[in-house]
Amino acid sequence: MSNNPQPVPIALEIPTGLDTVYANLARISHSPADLVMDFAHALPGENKAVVKARLLMSPLSAKLFYRALGENLARYEAAFGEIAVPVNSSLAERLFRPHQPPEPPADKAD
Repeated sequence: MSNNPQPVPIALEIPTGLDTVYANLARISHSPADLVMDFAHALPGENKAVVKARLLMSPLSAKLFYRALGENLARYEAAFGEIAVPVNSSLAERLFRPHQPPEPPADKAD
C-alpha cells in the first residue's frame, strides 16, 4: 500500500452562457507576486485592440500553466503536425502589419 495519497480531481463547472473569447494578441506583465495576461482580438488593418479577458496568476500557477500548455501543444503537433513559426520576421509583424489594399490593375491599351 502506498503512503502517497492520490490527489482528488477538481470538478470544473462551466456556467451556462459563459462567454468564449477569441484572442490573437496577448500582453503579459508581472509584479513580484503575480503574472497578468491580457488577451485581445486585433483585426487586420486596425491599430487598436480591446482587451476582452484578463488572467491573473501566481508565479507558481503560471509556471504550471506553462508546463501544461507545452504538453498540450506537443500532443497537438503529434496529432496534426508541427506548428510553423515564421523565422524571418516576428509573428506579430506577419499577422498584424497594417492592411495594404491590393494595387489596382494597370490599364491595358487596346
